[in-house]
Amino acid sequence: MDLLSIDSLSDSQIATILDRAQHFFADNRAGRSRKALAGRILFNLFYENSTRTLMSFATAAHRLGASVVTLPVEQSSVKKGETLADTARTLNAMRPDVLVIRNRENGSAEAVAAIMDAPVINAGDGTNEHPTQALLDAATLQQRLGSLDGVKVAICGDIRHSRVARSNAKLLPRLGAEVQLAGPPELMPNDAPTTTVDDAIAGADVVMMLRVQRERLDSDFGDAPGEYLELYGLTAKRLASAAPEVMVMHPGPMNRGVEIDGTIADEPQRSLITLQVEMSVATRMACLEFVTGIKN
Repeated sequence: MDLLSIDSLSDSQIATILDRAQHFFADNRAGRSRKALAGRILFNLFYENSTRTLMSFATAAHRLGASVVTLPVEQSSVKKGETLADTARTLNAMRPDVLVIRNRENGSAEAVAAIMDAPVINAGDGTNEHPTQALLDAATLQQRLGSLDGVKVAICGDIRHSRVARSNAKLLPRLGAEVQLAGPPELMPNDAPTTTVDDAIAGADVVMMLRVQRERLDSDFGDAPGEYLELYGLTAKRLASAAPEVMVMHPGPMNRGVEIDGTIADEPQRSLITLQVEMSVATRMACLEFVTGIKN
């Protein structure tokens, strides 16, 4: 079974993945090992840079006993002009047990899944979706809050280019949360409701900040040093308008002093950013178990 989008998952499948994520989270903290995927091979195929997603999938696979092979795309035949489809056919002939792909093009994961015999997990396709990030964000909130019912979540920043925002906007409301998207007008989708960052953060229980994806912009955003933080970023002044027990999230990588004040990012009582990283391993273990159908 592939994991390509939030919409491809039923409510019961989402519940199963999130429940297993909490199970693996407890196992990892207790030092308990699981070897359900011993003898299996995971291929990581990342056409875009990654630290958290790449490393957490590799760690998740190792914790389940699988071997991990990561294709160094910059040193591969892709640099000689090989197409994504031909790369997929080549990798398919090697018979991996799971393939995890990140690619700049929307729909690339689905296209590769149509070729591969092994299950495919979408680790981010262009500006379209990043389903496992949304799942780990939900698991992080469940770890801290239990239920997400009625929780107000403000997702702020470069919404136009954010696959994280898109997947979270699909998933979190299905779990009972209220989601508001906000950012600079130039970085909002054309069909998104007009909400200022200040209005979105006011009264929010959770604030998730997103970086400006300057690599996807046609031209420079034109902000002077410190200007973005003042106009749109998460400052102590903005955070003061949120709910008293507000929690702060960021999928990374962070640009400190741009979309988020570094002091807020490091505040132990409010920041869930490190917990998100820890939960990424547990959630991706659950995702690997889900797509393979193999469990202890």
